[in-house]
Amino acid sequence: MSEKVVLRQKSNFDTELWATDPEDAQSQELKPVEHVFALSPYGMLLASLAGCTAVLLTTYARNHQIGLEEVELRLQFDRDFAKDCEHCEEIGELKEIIAEEIVFKGNLTPEQRKKLLAISRHCPIHRMVSEGIEVRSRVVDA
Repeated sequence: MSEKVVLRQKSNFDTELWATDPEDAQSQELKPVEHVFALSPYGMLLASLAGCTAVLLTTYARNHQIGLEEVELRLQFDRDFAKDCEHCEEIGELKEIIAEEIVFKGNLTPEQRKKLLAISRHCPIHRMVSEGIEVRSRVVDA
């Protein structure tokens, strides 16, 4: 299973979102997302991470007079099976991975690009996904 999301945000915060069809695992065609229900839970997670990161980067660039004209985030969720278990009869362990590519457009120095990459790690969703978060669930009466 592999899902992809691409989010593009301009410096005025105008945002576009595309995703692969979660119902068709073989298709890698990206289509515009018109409604959140077109995404699977994994797609929603990717869109949340991309959106949070884009807003953080766009805001930071604006507040620090960095010439970021547009940021594009390409995210893919996948499961990676251990190399030593490629031919195992029973799958004992797998690793879930989010691959993220960030494209900066604008008149940016190498130092600004490096700084923006470092800033992208401060997105709250990024921290939750990479560091973990405890979820406490309980049933309550209506």
